[in-house]
Amino acid sequence: MNKAAIYLPTEELLQRYEQIRLQTEKICKPLEPEDTVVQPMVDVSPPKWHIAHTSWFFETFLLSPYLPGYKPFHADYSYLFNSYYNSVGNRVQRHQRSTLTRPPLREIFTYRQHVDAHLQQLLKEIDEDKLTELMPVLELGLQHEQQHQELLFTDIKYILSTNPLMPAYQAKPKNEQVRSSTKPLFLEVPGGIYQIGFAGEGFCFDNEQKVHEVLLPDFSIMNRLVTNGEYLGFIQDGGYTDFRHWLDEGWAMVQTQHLEAPLYWVKQDNTWYRYTLHGLEEINPHEPVCHISFYEADAYANWAGKRLLTEFEWEAASQVYPPQGGNFVERNFLEPQPANPEDTGLQQLYGDTWEWTYSAYHPYPGFSKAPGAIGEYNGKFMLNQMVLRGGSCVTPANHIRSTYRNFFHPDKRWQYSGIRLASK
Repeated sequence: MNKAAIYLPTEELLQRYEQIRLQTEKICKPLEPEDTVVQPMVDVSPPKWHIAHTSWFFETFLLSPYLPGYKPFHADYSYLFNSYYNSVGNRVQRHQRSTLTRPPLREIFTYRQHVDAHLQQLLKEIDEDKLTELMPVLELGLQHEQQHQELLFTDIKYILSTNPLMPAYQAKPKNEQVRSSTKPLFLEVPGGIYQIGFAGEGFCFDNEQKVHEVLLPDFSIMNRLVTNGEYLGFIQDGGYTDFRHWLDEGWAMVQTQHLEAPLYWVKQDNTWYRYTLHGLEEINPHEPVCHISFYEADAYANWAGKRLLTEFEWEAASQVYPPQGGNFVERNFLEPQPANPEDTGLQQLYGDTWEWTYSAYHPYPGFSKAPGAIGEYNGKFMLNQMVLRGGSCVTPANHIRSTYRNFFHPDKRWQYSGIRLASK
């Protein structure tokens, strides 16, 4: 967490708080109550748990320490809705979150209203010195809720996909882009010393610090993301049956799980379909391939005679070719969209899909964890995971930046993760 957080007048701050909090409820509005307690796998949390946990975060780290006389909404909620903060106490284990059929959903929304009302009271009554102390934690809470909004979309998609009816989350937008494929080009990025990490004003997570320099050789970066059509070529050429393309752990995963395509792909009558938040659709060959593991991304790159970028190359490329917008959640497509065939520059660096890099999630030189429970936010996960960059079609536009480091274990597929190739 960057101490130089965003400081706004109280009225604007309250408005921003309300907008972010309402967005979580808006995401969950199309769901039936029964949808909100399902947990088909350990990586997925029930939507009801997300709704409660984001309120628990504000209650635990803001209301209890800063609002005089505040009493928690319910004595058991810290145990029920703590995620992984050992400093705060015991908790329901992640794989058991679906057992929380009680408290009922209506009570969880009452809890949100309770927390919101008291947070508004806190911001209106707190003195300026305390507000300065509180602001970095409040900003972290808002950014944390935006992370959970993205997780809500990915978790809801997995939950609905496992329902035999494969229901749509929402109707397909009428303004969806219809484009042909963009020719793959490789754009040059000159070698040299690049500054990596967050150095600007405003908020960043602690894992984006400290700023340091890296020396990179010349390399080239693909002008867009790898498409469904290109990945289908890998499948049709026996990509999932040829061990030569795969890392050993990835090859073991393919064999153990009997993988033959990305997550959500289904073959019917020799035609590939995929489950989307709009229901089951035939594969669009021009859209970016999505919902693949790091192992699949790396195997595809090997098959194509290319490689994945490192996270430092990705960040350097964003400095040479600054991103110009992207397909984020605000556009309401909720699925990756084709690149623009008329654009010869670097596209889709932001939005559409998170891009796997060939970089392990480790601390930057000089990294230090914050004291107390907040220090558990990122630092203790810096092992056995890979870094992804750039955001996705369900990321809020004001949540991403070129230094943002997402991270997942290399076998994970339920996130909106895709491929960008590098050469040299």
